[in-house]
Amino acid sequence: MKKIITFIFLILFFGCSSTNSYSDIELTWEKALIFIPGDKKKSTQNDLRVEQIKITDLEFQKKMPLLLYLHGCTGLGDGAFLRKLSSMGLVVIAPDSFARSFRPMQCNPRTKKGGKNLFIYDFRSAELTFALEKISEIKWIDFDNLFLFGVSEGAVTASLFRGNVFNGRIIAQWTCTGAPLVEGIGAPKNEPILAIVKENDPYYASNNTKSQEGNCGRFMFDRLNSKSIILKNSFGEDPHNVLNSDESLSEIRYFIKRNLR
Repeated sequence: MKKIITFIFLILFFGCSSTNSYSDIELTWEKALIFIPGDKKKSTQNDLRVEQIKITDLEFQKKMPLLLYLHGCTGLGDGAFLRKLSSMGLVVIAPDSFARSFRPMQCNPRTKKGGKNLFIYDFRSAELTFALEKISEIKWIDFDNLFLFGVSEGAVTASLFRGNVFNGRIIAQWTCTGAPLVEGIGAPKNEPILAIVKENDPYYASNNTKSQEGNCGRFMFDRLNSKSIILKNSFGEDPHNVLNSDESLSEIRYFIKRNLR
């Protein structure tokens, strides 16, 4: 019995005395990717994380616009698209939801089905709120020029967040439709929205999910300066991914430029 108790104690001791003192929610920020415009050395790295630099001590000639990016159900990817956005003169920060010690996937990329773990939406909402708390401590951010960009699973959070802090938000690869848990746009009515989805996206097809076909346009009738784009599917392309489209990049750049103050 003594051996068993000693063994359990050692497991608990070493498990709790990890050199990593961050909580799960803190990890999503510390492991966030950051893309800095004009710094070739930093902006060409694929894995520059917030924890690798002293973010509050970065220096710029002026206060910088910021785009918060919420990745999809499979994670951050290689960051190539975000690097293109940062070249506009934006700092891009992308929290990493998969940095959590417990973080199952909510979707199945093979079957093109989502909704496996509905509590993930609570995770993502908390991650956005925490990111906003962290950026409030950063003096070089231009708080009159904040943007929110969500993709797929991350777009659900970007759609439903009710805070009045962003110049505009981009909802990509999501239809804004479905169960009450995920349906609609929670942004203030005066906040511009750009939504982009592909037609016949398999993740939202009737044989894969319930009542998620369509697009965000039906929620924009009373929203000025908002736009819903439905892209045609091209042969050989991912029928879900809109970020590999030149049209998407052009529309997103225009949307951001038009809504800068």
